[in-house]
Amino acid sequence: MGSIIRSRGTDGCSKQPDEARPVRPYAALVAVLRWRRMNVTLKPFDFAQAVARAGLSINGQPLPRTGRVEGGGFEQALSSALGSVSKSQNEASRLQRGVAMDDPTVSLEQTMVAMQKAQIGFQATLQVRNRLVQAYSDIMNMQV
Repeated sequence: MGSIIRSRGTDGCSKQPDEARPVRPYAALVAVLRWRRMNVTLKPFDFAQAVARAGLSINGQPLPRTGRVEGGGFEQALSSALGSVSKSQNEASRLQRGVAMDDPTVSLEQTMVAMQKAQIGFQATLQVRNRLVQAYSDIMNMQV
């Protein structure tokens, strides 16, 4: 007795093997490109720019180190961000005192906005701190 081998189609129905459609791997890509009518053009390759991005000279040798970059760095960015958060918290506290003392130059709306800004800044600072502590812990737990 002969047996018939059946395969399941994508819709769950049984299909005979000879009923399967031929697979064209790029058919979907061609259809999308035709649908969008994309202009696919390649830019010329700039070898000098590519090796400069890799930190190499044209002959393949590493570029000489230029020293430390002034005006940047993680420490300066972090201290600037912390100073900004502290300043916004101090401003919110000042405005809260003004509202509590019934100062006519301080509005309740201005105070609430300042408090929300300070809270958002503080929450962002906590998230950065948590990520730094987690990264430090991960590095310390690495097997050497």
